[in-house]
Amino acid sequence: MRILPTAIPGCFQLVPDIRADERGSFVKTFRADLFRAHGMATEYAEEYFSLSKRNVMRGLHFQLPPHEHAKLVYCVQGAVQDVVLDLRRGSPAYGRHLSVELSAQNGHMLYLPAGLAHGFCTLGEQALMMYKVTSAYAPEHDSGVRWDSAGIDWPLAAPVLSARDQGFATLADFDSPFVYREPA
Repeated sequence: MRILPTAIPGCFQLVPDIRADERGSFVKTFRADLFRAHGMATEYAEEYFSLSKRNVMRGLHFQLPPHEHAKLVYCVQGAVQDVVLDLRRGSPAYGRHLSVELSAQNGHMLYLPAGLAHGFCTLGEQALMMYKVTSAYAPEHDSGVRWDSAGIDWPLAAPVLSARDQGFATLADFDSPFVYREPA
């Protein structure tokens, strides 16, 4: 597995070795010693998945302190445009986003440190996304910023959004509680 730094400090794109033969393929998604060597979390509190139909957009989501979490995301069916947005005050990338394609075919993953918002949109009929997070879901600390308020070039003209996602504050109106800390 190659672990590639991105323009957002602490956020990594993971490119696994895909073992493929006549039966199909095999992809390793986690290796504790390699993650630790790059300063990434290795203890996860929850793991879940979402199945999204054509033109669905989810995000931009995060949990507020004290229940913020680091997150590992990857797509096991279909493809998505996956986006992270840096919300950490003092970060050299504050307010900037990163957009990558995650798909079952390329096997790429993203690791997000706490303080980044996460969202994605489907690029086909449907997409199955997997998430590992370092803290349990806390509904009273669940939040987000509007998908269309951070200058992200989404490929969907009329996305299917939840009422919740449509009602988030804009990035300009969001008072971030997240603070950037230099890696040790």
